[in-house]
Amino acid sequence: MRYYPIFVNLTDKDCLVVGAGSVGCRKIGALLDREPRSVLVVDTRPPSADMAALLARPGLTYETRAFGDEDVDGKFIVIASTDNEELNWRISNICKARGILCNIVDQPEKCSFIVPAVVQKGDLTLAVSTGGSSPALAKKIRRDLEDYFGSHYGDFLILMARLRPHVLGLGRGTDHNTALFRDIVASELMDCLEARDETRARAILASHLPAEVAGRIDEVLDGLF
Repeated sequence: MRYYPIFVNLTDKDCLVVGAGSVGCRKIGALLDREPRSVLVVDTRPPSADMAALLARPGLTYETRAFGDEDVDGKFIVIASTDNEELNWRISNICKARGILCNIVDQPEKCSFIVPAVVQKGDLTLAVSTGGSSPALAKKIRRDLEDYFGSHYGDFLILMARLRPHVLGLGRGTDHNTALFRDIVASELMDCLEARDETRARAILASHLPAEVAGRIDEVLDGLF
């Protein structure tokens, strides 16, 4: 199986999680971090201590009962984390028939999508997948990436997000903007953020930015050093 990599926007989307054990709770937390409209959690057991910490989060509903086929109605994504093989297949088949994205935890043969190992540094998201062949290797690679990509990558993206609208607002065209952004990325600015060298960072920006934008360096760097 060769999966098509994709990042999904869950805003205004309704999600379902069946099973709220320790793994299920991690999946629920990850969904809530992406701010969907709602997450319905269904489990025959009362909420665990791990689940209790999530119950106050907006959009979450927990129902202590058995799964019903109607629970998938209107859902954008369904995740099942149960130890009931028959139930997992049932959920998988219902979602397949209705065209709903479905993940059965650690059982890729039942999934329409699998969840990668993720590294998050601010707005930088790195996803690692082994196609379901070795989640353990994916986790090891994730740990290696965590060590390599420090928090300064997130800071760099904050800077670029602030800078981008000012540059685009000049109306100088795609070729000019592309070259400018590539030059900034290729500069030593990232190293300055890692070394906390604000003086050098200011000099680099001043040497690259058009005069109309250079006056906004204080605004672009605010809080990054």
